Amino acid sequence: MLDKNGIAKRIAMEVKDGMFVNLGIGIPTLVANYIPDGINVVLQSENGILGMGPFPEEGKENADLINAGKQTITLLKGSSIFDSAMSFGMIRSQKVNLTILGAMEVSENGDIANWKIPGKMVKGMGGAMDLVASAKNIIVAMQQVNKAGQSKLLSKCDLPLTGVRCVKKIVTELGVYEIVAGGGFKLLERAPGISVDEIKNATAGKLIVEGDVKEMIV
Repeated sequence: MLDKNGIAKRIAMEVKDGMFVNLGIGIPTLVANYIPDGINVVLQSENGILGMGPFPEEGKENADLINAGKQTITLLKGSSIFDSAMSFGMIRSQKVNLTILGAMEVSENGDIANWKIPGKMVKGMGGAMDLVASAKNIIVAMQQVNKAGQSKLLSKCDLPLTGVRCVKKIVTELGVYEIVAGGGFKLLERAPGISVDEIKNATAGKLIVEGDVKEMIV
């Protein structure tokens, strides 16, 4: 079973040379630490940054340099800082090639719920609405089951939706999934030491398993 860093490390393998990539709040921010050597990408943060680097070493944090989740970050050579209006102009004009988001729930049709739990205080949807409406490719980084042991990969989301039929791929502590045409979570890879039966028990939506599913390399 993968921890949060393991999920981020596996998602980093999906990043291709030359991409502009938006990292959402939570697990996605960890992807910055695992960009493969030789891959030149530009990481974007919706609060107005192009060219984010990995998290700073302890003791070298700069409180004036933060990402959208208010975590301290580093900047790479050639990076740029600007206002959020310009940042969302980039997002809405589809200049971002890949968006990596966290989620509370994902449906088998690719719907995502990641902004509100009814009855709990929330400041608002934030940039997620713009990202899911404009992104060319969305990968979700999430835990597959909640603290009560209930699956978060569902036939239909129970929480308020952020976007409809927008998620392409999901990486959890148990495996890698692709949303297929017609609906369903196609299992592409298993996390190290995780069986297909364990994944079936942790998936409430339609799970598609074809042949011998390989174990992921992280």
